[in-house]
Amino acid sequence: MIDVLLGLQWGDEGKGKIVDYLADKYDIIARFQGGPNAGHTLYVNGEKVVLHTIPSGVFHNHCLNLIGNGVVIDPVTLQAEMKKIVPLCPDLLSRLYVSQKAHLILPTHRALDAASEAAKGKDKIGSTLKGIGPAYMDKTGRNGLRVGDILSKNFREKYDKLTQKHKDMLKQYDNVVEWQQWEPAFFEAIEELKKLQIVNGEYWLDTHMKAGKTVLAEGAQGSMLDVDFGTYPFVTSSNTISAGVCNGLGVAPQRIGEVFGITKAYCTRVGGGPFPTELHDETGEALRKAGSEFGATTGRPRRCGWIDLVALRYAVMLSGVTKLIMTKTDVLDNFTPIKAAVAYIADGKETEEFPYDVTDDVSLEPVYKEFAGWGEPLTGVTEYDALPQDFKDYCKFVEQFLGTKIAYISNGTGRNQLIVI
Repeated sequence: MIDVLLGLQWGDEGKGKIVDYLADKYDIIARFQGGPNAGHTLYVNGEKVVLHTIPSGVFHNHCLNLIGNGVVIDPVTLQAEMKKIVPLCPDLLSRLYVSQKAHLILPTHRALDAASEAAKGKDKIGSTLKGIGPAYMDKTGRNGLRVGDILSKNFREKYDKLTQKHKDMLKQYDNVVEWQQWEPAFFEAIEELKKLQIVNGEYWLDTHMKAGKTVLAEGAQGSMLDVDFGTYPFVTSSNTISAGVCNGLGVAPQRIGEVFGITKAYCTRVGGGPFPTELHDETGEALRKAGSEFGATTGRPRRCGWIDLVALRYAVMLSGVTKLIMTKTDVLDNFTPIKAAVAYIADGKETEEFPYDVTDDVSLEPVYKEFAGWGEPLTGVTEYDALPQDFKDYCKFVEQFLGTKIAYISNGTGRNQLIVI
């Protein structure tokens, strides 16, 4: 069986720490979608490490790590990431595998991303400008280059052909970056990528699973950014829900076991797009400050608001979450009252369903339920029974509303600051 771990909000839920914690129980950690816009933060011997492409099991010596076919890879970013990690984890390269079917991000993909986003003006979607969207577009358009192509003697010919297509596309934009300056680093990184263990990912996984190895599929971004079910068009370019595991790693649906879903005790979002419970007041600023809410990859300040249980129940439903994990609970220690959205008023009608359209064309107002704050620090608590009753009441309501039990509560950044229920 292959278990799944994914975010249930708009990303930044704390997936890196949780994967790092759970990795002890698994033989293989596999990334199944997304690109270097992911920022999974771990603390290794007190040192902060942000992973963008490499799976979060890398600091566990027994774990093999697979970058699956559903991931889009920027070779330059991957090379820089490996240079940072190898001093901390000398055997990294012996435990890192890359699917030959994973697609590559080219310098011209980054140029297209930047030019396209700039042309949108006020309608920007908040892209991280890393070329991820254009790379996925080439994938679905059947033009993309894959990791396996770098081993071909015709790779440069294939690269030039795709780059020429991108050059023609760039002619329609006014502001185009000098992407040619990125090419030397790209080809240098390609040579480093060739040295990695490039495998037929689906067969590689199947062989290990038949041998009894346990696998954890690691998601990036969050469920509400799913290209099909998220707040379209303000979404990422891949399937971030559990269904994405099947085509992102090449495994059959019946092999999916537990689905771990992660949510913060409140809500955040980076970049543009709808955010029904966003707070534009002092409370929102206080949440940002208390939670150090700045993007791990971009450094951008995150938008903050109360937990949205309507969106959360929708995400739980889509992925079949079996075990809920609530992170950053300690951030709410000094807030009272604490609120949770339990419905929306959409164009004058109350609903508990997540609407098709949550853009500016629809008047959407959250309906809140209030909870008493617990007013004492959760950080040092190690057992569920020792948690304040007001906090346990908050958790119990969340469980009842979602129809899913909370299995873990994170109450700090440390690897051991996790309460098992």
